[in-house]
Amino acid sequence: MVVVGGVAAGMSAASRAKRVDPGLDVVVLEKGDYISYGACSLPYFLAGYFDDYRKLIARTPEEAKEQGIDVRTGHEAVHVDVEKNTVTVRRRDGGEERLAYDALLLATGTVPVVPPEWGVGRLEGAFLLRTIDDARALRAYIAQQRPRRAVIVGGGYIGVEAADALLEHGLHVTVVDVAPQLLTNFDEDVAKHVEEDLRAVGVDVRLGDGVTGLEPADGRVAGVRTASGQVLPADLVIVALGVGPNVALARAAGIALGPTGAIAVDQQQRTSVENVFAAGDCCEALHLVTGRPAYVPLGTTANKQGRVAGTVIGGGRASFPGIVGTAVVKARAVAVGRTGLTERQAREMGYDAAAAMIKAFDRVET
Repeated sequence: MVVVGGVAAGMSAASRAKRVDPGLDVVVLEKGDYISYGACSLPYFLAGYFDDYRKLIARTPEEAKEQGIDVRTGHEAVHVDVEKNTVTVRRRDGGEERLAYDALLLATGTVPVVPPEWGVGRLEGAFLLRTIDDARALRAYIAQQRPRRAVIVGGGYIGVEAADALLEHGLHVTVVDVAPQLLTNFDEDVAKHVEEDLRAVGVDVRLGDGVTGLEPADGRVAGVRTASGQVLPADLVIVALGVGPNVALARAAGIALGPTGAIAVDQQQRTSVENVFAAGDCCEALHLVTGRPAYVPLGTTANKQGRVAGTVIGGGRASFPGIVGTAVVKARAVAVGRTGLTERQAREMGYDAAAAMIKAFDRVET
């Protein structure tokens, strides 16, 4: 078994397959340095709620190897030959090799939505917040450069949580989004509570105004240009415009994509190609309310799909029935959650929907 991607879905699958069939040879190819880490906790590390990034990591490559899983970090899968059942791998030293597989799992995750001309990754002070390396680089930049004004481009999950995190460092924070509300996968009245919560602690929330680019100065970010013609001064920018499924390997190999643009899979996580499976943020899941394929990249789904794929590859029986779109996000003092359809989605699908707002404490007041 060869697994491409060593975070949530990939390592869940590798571990499960090894438990079901202890004699199975399992190789995990991970481009980065870390496996099995909690990406959902990156904003909390950024905020400084804990200082040791290793607390994000559930299992190291060394611990996985003790369980008989051959984890190879710094190894990028660059080509899949589904006729010969091989994966071409590029090592960090630039060398390449081919691995044969009996079963292949694609757990390639996501790619960020970011215009390449913005210079994120090249322009000092412009960041993403997707990986441990991103979060560590942000922490180091804040500690060394002492930025004063931050602009977050995007008002989704990461944008909201990053705003909360940067407040802990005393920055003036602006959130810009082209949409008329934050958290567009929530109903407007729910998202409004989050907006009011952020505004109450000084976050400048600007909605209905897109970003056209970043303003550089001497190789560093100096501001953000908006569609309305404004330039928002900033010495730190986090681009959080969302993600899409990382399907480059699958597409090149002729593996079918679904209507969402992610890899199409059945309930055993099989793709359209024999002996090739997919799990996690690169693939679709069946939405149990709509009965249609959906793309909802979340760690909980990735882990469940990974376990199903690992069980099936190991020779067991399992299926992943689908999702209901459950998600929770916390701003400053307000946490909001959703499951199923929003009222807007339900009405768009022709349901005669009714709505009720529930407010409650999510912890004991002290």
